[in-house]
Amino acid sequence: MMEYSYFSYPSPLGILKIAFNKRGIKGISFCNCDKNININKDKFIRNSDFLMYKYIFCELNKYFTGKLRVFEVPVILEGTDFQKRVWQELKRIPYGNFSTYGEIARAIGSPKAARAVGNANNKNKLPIIIPCHRVIGSTGNLTGYAGGLERKKWLINHEKKYRKGVSIG
Repeated sequence: MMEYSYFSYPSPLGILKIAFNKRGIKGISFCNCDKNININKDKFIRNSDFLMYKYIFCELNKYFTGKLRVFEVPVILEGTDFQKRVWQELKRIPYGNFSTYGEIARAIGSPKAARAVGNANNKNKLPIIIPCHRVIGSTGNLTGYAGGLERKKWLINHEKKYRKGVSIG
């Protein structure tokens, strides 16, 4: 069993808890904790994982400042074959664009599996990097997001703001 390092990242969405090792990033979770916590207190990074830590931290910084459209950090995916197919398809949704659960289902060759696509989205351990926030309902409405609909709305608006490559500020 592979061991992982951990750190907290202070994002505009709140604290993100990151799990990773020298091979890549395994998980991002939203912390519903006080934004004033000492984020350095819970850092636990093995020396062998330090370069990956810097890589992840840098890419997140670039994303949140509108300078990164596609994450290149290696990801460690743990899930069923179906879930992995869904997650790979999510990575194909261009920055600032959307897809529906049904469109994803059709794209992976399972046209009647829109609900299963939704369940795979819910199991995505790498929100933001595997952009499940870019998936909306067939009516165009925002639908479930593990980090909460307010975070999903923020991510969508963030990408709209920087989509054309115009940096603000």
